[in-house]
Amino acid sequence: MTDLHADVTPAAPMGTLPRAPLRLSCVVPAHNEEGNLEAFLRALSQAASALTPDYEIIVVNDGSRDATHDIAMRLTRELPLRYLALSRNFGKEAALSAGIDHARGNAVLLIDADFQHPLEMLPQMCELWLAGYDMVYGVIADRAGESGAKRMGTNLFYRLMNAGNLVKIPPNAGDFRWLDRKVVDALKALPESNRFMKGLYAWVGYKTVALPFVPADRAAGASSFNFRRLSALALLGLTSFTTLPLRVWSVVGGLISLGALAYGLWITVETILFGNHLRGWPTLAASIMLFSGVQLMSIGILGEYVGRVYDEVKRRPTYLLARDEDSSPLGEKD
Repeated sequence: MTDLHADVTPAAPMGTLPRAPLRLSCVVPAHNEEGNLEAFLRALSQAASALTPDYEIIVVNDGSRDATHDIAMRLTRELPLRYLALSRNFGKEAALSAGIDHARGNAVLLIDADFQHPLEMLPQMCELWLAGYDMVYGVIADRAGESGAKRMGTNLFYRLMNAGNLVKIPPNAGDFRWLDRKVVDALKALPESNRFMKGLYAWVGYKTVALPFVPADRAAGASSFNFRRLSALALLGLTSFTTLPLRVWSVVGGLISLGALAYGLWITVETILFGNHLRGWPTLAASIMLFSGVQLMSIGILGEYVGRVYDEVKRRPTYLLARDEDSSPLGEKD
């Protein structure tokens, strides 16, 4: 078996925890995946059927502008597929939430439609679930194919997220996950609308284990996660799961105040000893600009947290469905 990195003590000795017969829900978020979707869904169906005859595939169309809708609609007549079309592009976090909300199996697989998550790992994930783990998640073992700037930004993000935070988010862990029903129900019970899924997976806890993997190249198309989207997701994570930015700027404000006090004492002593010859205007202008910049940045950080509160109190739904085509066999057994 591949080397595992368990976060906690296993729930039970390997192979001794009884499980109900597997009924698997596979959640596949899709945004402009016309080049991958049909081949991937057929491959996923073959892999899932090798594990259990009771499975469904839930495709969540996150506002695609290509032929994703037409392909998914056609495949509902051929595969055990439930097709959810969101009313617009709400983002991957919302698409995952929609799939989790509608999953009916006692185990739920979250997997991307671009072939980067290896289907060959599904039997091992199933084996670990049968052994007692409630969440099995993939961890990227090698980021050599990414740019140096992205690797540096990713490392910085996880360091900031886990600094002084009781809930530790595993570095390089993504949305490639196998979830037990109790984990799914816990995620569904969380009320926030600004959902940073990696943080929510860690927050709910349960018995988890990591499986390292190397992502394959996309079979077709390009990722929709550009620098702007990744930055927005990182900001969402930081403001949703840690108050570190507020603490940092509290410390910065304290240090600047101490520096200003020390400078004021120096000016006082200098004036008493040597008199005041109207010097120091450049220093005064630079100090005003420095303090103004620090204040604006502090207000901006505070505004991000206030904005999150503003979004939450409106209680808008995380997503809206435009279409729900259900040919899943699991619905007939509920």
